[in-house]
Amino acid sequence: MRGFGGDEDPRAMELLRAVGRLRRELAAHPADLPDRAIAEDELGTLDAMARGGTPELPRLRRSLLLVAGAVGSVSALRPALGAVRAAIDDFADAGRSG
Repeated sequence: MRGFGGDEDPRAMELLRAVGRLRRELAAHPADLPDRAIAEDELGTLDAMARGGTPELPRLRRSLLLVAGAVGSVSALRPALGAVRAAIDDFADAGRSG
């Protein structure tokens, strides 16, 4: 969560919020999703990367792809998944501008 100079990175904070939301919604979803464990594992990975400092964009994208593949067809989870994607896109946007 910490950026350079010890300040909290707002991108990491947003990613944590988005991941937390998707985790809660996935946990509450009643359907038996065959790849639920994969999604849960990758959400845990995203959480850990956000807490560990500035994560690597390719690794963020890989985790997003795995989560999307596991839950992307569940329409009830799409808004929360979209929030995770937007939070990850913020890391890419910052790399292009800085």
